[in-house]
Amino acid sequence: SALEIEKTEISAEIKISDPTQMQMFLDEENRMLKTMVDKLHNAGVNVLLCQKGIDDLAQHYLAKHGSMAVRRVKDSGMTKLAKATGGRVISNIDDVTSADLGNANKVEQRKIESDKWVFIEGCSNPRSVTLLIRGGTQRIIDEVDRSIHDSLMVVKDVIEKPSIVAGGGAPEAYVAMNLKEWADAFDGKEQLAIKKYAEALETIPMTISENAG
Repeated sequence: SALEIEKTEISAEIKISDPTQMQMFLDEENRMLKTMVDKLHNAGVNVLLCQKGIDDLAQHYLAKHGSMAVRRVKDSGMTKLAKATGGRVISNIDDVTSADLGNANKVEQRKIESDKWVFIEGCSNPRSVTLLIRGGTQRIIDEVDRSIHDSLMVVKDVIEKPSIVAGGGAPEAYVAMNLKEWADAFDGKEQLAIKKYAEALETIPMTISENAG
């Protein structure tokens, strides 16, 4: 939920006849914000990541407690952060407990070029991580991104099914060898067809070898 005073769903007007009444409204807003911040502090929160807005006054109270606050975090980011830190995404501040908190060794903001980034590092058992890709041009970044994606998919496939097929034309060479042995069991045109098919398969490893120098 947002760490700010929510607007009412319907339009309403309040007529104030005494200036002190206005101050009472402001004081009540401050008290509500401080109460929310105190609940977080009492639960042990020292870094707050919020998907919605955080009132400036709430940020002031958080800073007084020595707590860091990041607002307007994307929904996808919240899910990944929960997996990385072991914390739980909560929708109501009243429900927060110390058991809902994640952990990390370091949380800090760094400036890279003209952008400011919040880095969360040293999570005890992260199930989600972020790779920051940088390069001289967008083309280089795209190439690195594709290479990383391909590598991750290879690792995923090996974990899901721990078996591999050798590359470099090895499968074709193996099949061709067995086909030639099998061809000896036939005579005439059948034998010739099988051997020609085996020779066709052998062109694949031969071409790879020639291209490799």
